[in-house]
Amino acid sequence: MSNSADKMDIKATNPTEPANPKETPEAVEENSLNLDASEYYLNRELTWLEFNKRVLHEAADERNPLLERLKFIAIVSANMDEFFMKRLGGLKQQVGAGVGTLTVDGRTPQQQIDETSQVVRDIETQMRENYLEVTRQLREHDIAILSYDELDRADKNYLREYYYENIYPLVTPQSIDPAHPFPFISNLSLNLLVLVRYPGDSNKTSLTRIKVPVGAGIPRFLKLPDRRHYVPLEYVIANNLDMLLPEMEVLSCEVFRVTRNANTERSEEHADDLLSLIESELRDRRFAPIVRLQVQKDMTPVHRGMLAAELFLDEESDVYEVISMPAMRDLFELASLDVPELRDPPHKPIDHPELVDTRSIFHIIRERGPLLLQHPYESFGTSVERFLKEASTDPKVRAIKMTLYRTSSDTKVVDYLISAARNGKQVAVVVELKARFDEAANIRWANRMEEAGIHVTYGVVGLKTHSKIILVVRNDYSGIKRYLHIGTGNYHAGTARLYSDLGILTNDEDLGRDATELFNYLTTGYTQERSYRKLLPSPKMLKNALLSKIKRERKLHSAENPGLIQFKMNALEDADITRALYEAARDGVKIDLIVRDTCRFRPGIPGLSENARVIGIVGRFLEHTRIYYFQNGGDEEYFIGSADAMKRNLESRVEVVTPVNDKNLCEQLRFILNTQLNDQRSAWEMQPDGSFIQRQPASEAEAVGCQQLLIQAAEKRAKQATKAAKGKKKRRLRRNLR
Repeated sequence: MSNSADKMDIKATNPTEPANPKETPEAVEENSLNLDASEYYLNRELTWLEFNKRVLHEAADERNPLLERLKFIAIVSANMDEFFMKRLGGLKQQVGAGVGTLTVDGRTPQQQIDETSQVVRDIETQMRENYLEVTRQLREHDIAILSYDELDRADKNYLREYYYENIYPLVTPQSIDPAHPFPFISNLSLNLLVLVRYPGDSNKTSLTRIKVPVGAGIPRFLKLPDRRHYVPLEYVIANNLDMLLPEMEVLSCEVFRVTRNANTERSEEHADDLLSLIESELRDRRFAPIVRLQVQKDMTPVHRGMLAAELFLDEESDVYEVISMPAMRDLFELASLDVPELRDPPHKPIDHPELVDTRSIFHIIRERGPLLLQHPYESFGTSVERFLKEASTDPKVRAIKMTLYRTSSDTKVVDYLISAARNGKQVAVVVELKARFDEAANIRWANRMEEAGIHVTYGVVGLKTHSKIILVVRNDYSGIKRYLHIGTGNYHAGTARLYSDLGILTNDEDLGRDATELFNYLTTGYTQERSYRKLLPSPKMLKNALLSKIKRERKLHSAENPGLIQFKMNALEDADITRALYEAARDGVKIDLIVRDTCRFRPGIPGLSENARVIGIVGRFLEHTRIYYFQNGGDEEYFIGSADAMKRNLESRVEVVTPVNDKNLCEQLRFILNTQLNDQRSAWEMQPDGSFIQRQPASEAEAVGCQQLLIQAAEKRAKQATKAAKGKKKRRLRRNLR
């Protein structure tokens, strides 16, 4: 286990080491002008896995409460599942198609598979060690995950009865023999492979597959009465097989789990019905090729080989042994236990100080100018949802248009849109059906909205609509006015409590006109080359704008007035943007990058990026904000929006980035950037070789992370607003008494 006082150094596993041995880091000076050299670009997959190592370190960090540490193990486990479904599955498809093209970092698809496979195994080893340590410490607080051997007779009887009454009817054993072919194994399902012997015939054996029915209200961990002791469901099923397989002699019972490829997209070009196409893709995904088989460490070699063969896998490279517990993502069940002393202090978002006012939100926006929303520090419900709620009932509102990438059942967005349609307003929603793993939910939302009379479209063929924007058209006293919300995060109440995101509420006329053009493009697909005054949409404008602004910063840079570029984003993957940043850094422009996960850029390379730094923030909230800042010779520019600096965002998605011009809002963005850049508690700093070192606080003041400082700043704003409101009320009372 890591001690909180230790300086944590996570070494990259070959994300920087060039695939071509002739290109070595020592050749920097020789290749300083050759920015096409692969050594200057980190690998997308490997740097994403390095991010997960940083997340996993939170499970080892004793400064974090125990149940939060358990949560981080669950997060990394879920992330590993997603990595195999999305990234490794895609790489395997490339290998299968004979693709040998090198990435910008000089790797073939097969090389990436080989290198990431080893890193994943290392992560799983560390995850197991963290799990054993965290669960050991939880036992000191009388919270335990028990093996079946640790149970007394009363506990075993209780679990047997509970299982028989509540779960047993859902379990279906499936024999594997000449009369019963190998069964279908669903994605991420937990399974038991049971070898049985027929009674009275010592030579006759058979295999049976049993799916552990976790989900749909069935917990993975069954709670014992009157205490926080839990037993995994698979243990209970395995130790009560006489119910499912009466009279059979159980010779072995082994756990396995499969992961299927999630890359099943079909071409949209010739699709008559996009909705039907996506529904077909979802059916395809259910039967997609398996990319990983997880088995318990002591599984019989014959059974391991049989499973690999039946699932068309390479036993050496595609089979992963699990020493402790498979599917640790299910630990979310226990991480959410209501034990305050083992959790982070409760966080309740404040209401935005300007939105405490109960007047019409449109009057507030019109009179007080643009408002910057900072989630999760400020409430999503009393800002974004309020914006839609009032729009749905305001008699002066004529139309509502919005994009919807992801939402949730506890989000009121769809309800308010339906209410607006029923109130006679024109409502148009662009639903992205291809939002990965939310396709089925988005189809349901789309159908529900269409039934209510909402104009639902699915964006532009060949492009994902990833932008986060709402346009409200209102008949104000001075005529038709447009009100906007533009954000960095989804219209999702759940993630708005867990992700750090920004949004802006404004009635800026130019932005309103731009939004109208954007929605006309999204609902028709006609003419990408539209005229925009302020918005920077992709795929046509944003990338060129960023490259142009980076180039401008180089030109404006001087010794007397040094240039400065600061980006905060989830990922920096686009090679052209990375190269442009290298060119700016080489010319002396200072580069500050706050990147959550994937990052191709290497700081600190002599003669190239010595005046650049890359940091990543890992804390209780997932960093999801995108901010782009250019010093611009003193005429500073700030932008926020939905796009990361990734090739897919800049070239294959409809994204929206908006300038932020209001002085007060710019000051708030400056505070966020400075707070994170100066963080000594939650920040990790990238080294020239791509490894990361966690910063360590040198004082008690530095021991407070940036996210906690942003919580405190939000609470301070709320107190100041309350104090100002009380003072205003007192002054009004005094005037009335005169």
